[in-house]
This record gives sequence, structure tokens and C-alpha cells, in this order.
Amino acid sequence: MLYDIIDYPTLRVLWWALLGVLLIGFAIMDGFDLGVAALLPFVAKTDSERRMVISSVGTVWEGNQVWLILGAGAIFAAWPPIYATAFSGFYIAMFLVLASLILRPVGFDFRSKLKSPRWRGNWDIALFVGGAVPALVFGVAVGNLFVGVPFTIDADQRIFYEGSGLFELLNPFALLAGVVSLTMLVAHGGTYLILKTDGEVAARTRRAVTIFAPISVAAFVLAGLWIASGITGYAITSVVDPAGPSNPLLKTVTTAPGLWTDIYTRMPIAALAPILGIAGLLGAAGLTVLRKEGLAFISSGLGLAGVIVTAGMSLFPFIIPSSIQPAASLTVWDSSSSHRTLFVMAVCAVIFVPIILAYTSYIFHVLRGKLQPDDAGHGY
Repeated sequence: MLYDIIDYPTLRVLWWALLGVLLIGFAIMDGFDLGVAALLPFVAKTDSERRMVISSVGTVWEGNQVWLILGAGAIFAAWPPIYATAFSGFYIAMFLVLASLILRPVGFDFRSKLKSPRWRGNWDIALFVGGAVPALVFGVAVGNLFVGVPFTIDADQRIFYEGSGLFELLNPFALLAGVVSLTMLVAHGGTYLILKTDGEVAARTRRAVTIFAPISVAAFVLAGLWIASGITGYAITSVVDPAGPSNPLLKTVTTAPGLWTDIYTRMPIAALAPILGIAGLLGAAGLTVLRKEGLAFISSGLGLAGVIVTAGMSLFPFIIPSSIQPAASLTVWDSSSSHRTLFVMAVCAVIFVPIILAYTSYIFHVLRGKLQPDDAGHGY
């Protein structure tokens, strides 16, 4: 068979890595949209300034959404049980994110329809919510992966979510993870906004980056210490066949505090990921102070990548652990699509991801440079 060119275990790991790449792409590209929207009420005081801030992302935010679509599509096709469990367990949270994201295009389109300060102020609030809420909820969702999601799987591999709703997801560690996500995306959005604006808006944004980037690092370090010392981790205790069937019930799992950090003992090079996250975010703050705007944005993007890779490597091979039936936890080895499906998807990714990167690079090349006062607010 053609798809035997790449063996099944390799494809499973490849798609786990590609999912991480898509999440990093989403965090870097759509993340600065969310961060700019969350900063809107704080860095822009006049209507002209707010229109300039909105204009900085108004021409690119729709294109950046492709990373969200790619990530969701990849989970649906490559990891069906992951998709089913996530959208069952996090249904209300996902609905909250969707409702918040809908506010963005509506705010962009409707804000300029009336000149009333009250009308525009209300849409500014909507844009702020559309940026801050998803940034927070995405982090809360990742935090719950470390705590464990309350679901079970029966003998027929039917998944049953046993949680009580949204408030159960708002546990202390998940909220801390939400703070990490929100603050690092706000800092990242700030580094982009400084690239696009000047004057008072840029000055206020510069101060915001130097505040939120260190907060994100402090929260990230605190979360790491909490995981290492207090959060119950998971480990597979049975022999696993990497090419085996996608049946989560064929393994045994043990739980104990500190297991999420075992990878750093077994593979010390993995520690480069959290180091990159910390150095990237702190570097973004320092480079912002030094007025190295382009380097600050790159450093911030590397910081986001380091944080996401840290989370993924700490959880590996688990993707969604079960807090009430640990043996049913979904892992890289037992929750993927078929060998053929993963191969076909890999071929599509090799073709289309470079195309997306190419046209995205071209768009940002064309739209490079700072906005001028006359550029602010065409349609906003």
C-alpha cells in the first residue's frame, strides 16, 4: 500500500507534532489579534486612536483565522475521539469562545455605522470581550488537561462526560493557566501593535508589554512549580503497541503527583522548551524597551512557541487524561484515525501549509509599515 511509506507509529507522532505546529501558528497569528483587541480600551483613549488600533488588525484578522480552522479540522480528522471528548467536556466553554469570536467581525462592521460615542463605546467593549475571553478560555482548557477531564469510556468505546458544567472547569490551576494564556497573548498583541502605530498609542502599548510579559512569565513559572509538586500526573504502566488499534481501554494507567515532569528527567533536552518560553517573553519586554520592535515581536512569538511546546511535551503521550477513569485517557497511541487517513492528511498538509505560509507572508509584506493618522478608521 502507498501509505505504508510512513509507518503508523511515525504518522501518529507526526500528527501530534503537526497539531502542536498548528496551535503555535494560531497563537502567533490569531493570538496578536486577540491581544490587540484586549488592549483596545487601555492603549487608545480617543476615537481616532481606537480606530487606528482596530485598523492595525482589521485587514488581517480574517486571514489569521485560518489557523483556528486548520487546528479544529486537524483534530476532527486525525483525532476523532479527542474532538468528541473536547467538544463534550468543554461544550459551554467552546460556546463562550464562539460567541466571543463572533463579536469581532460584528464589531468591525458595525462600529462605524453611527458616530454616537455611546454606540462606538459599546462596540469597543464587544471587541475587548472578543479578544480577552477567548485568550483566557483557551488557557483554562489547557489547564484542565493537566488536572484531568471527567469522562469515561464504556466497552463499546462510547464516551460519556461526567462533569457538572462550566464552573467545574474554573478550578484554581486552570484559572492560573488562563492567566498565562491571557497575559502572554496581550503582550504578544502589544508587540504587534507597536509595529503598526506611533505616538501615544505606541507609548501606552510599550508600557503594557513591559507589564504583561513579566506577569505571563511569573504565572508560567508558578504553574510549572505547581505541576511539579502538587498536580497529579499520569503514566502508562502497561506495554503499549504504537501501531496498535485506537482503543484507549487496552492500557493501564497510574497516577501520582509530579509525573507530568518525568520527561525532563528522561530527556533533559526537553527543558529547552520552558527556557525558550521564559526567555522569549522576557526578551520581548526588554526589546520593547530598547525600541527593537521587529525583534520584540519575533521574541514574543518564540516565547509563545516555548510555552505551547512545554505543555505538549509534559503531557505526552497523553492528549486528554481522564480524571475518573485514568485507563480511558486518550493518548497519541490509541485515539488517532486510521493509518490511511493520517497518510492522506499528511500529504494534504505538505501541499497546503506551505501555500498558507506563502500567501500570509506576502500579505504582511504588502501591509508592512506603521499606520498613519489618515489610515485610521476606513470602515471602522
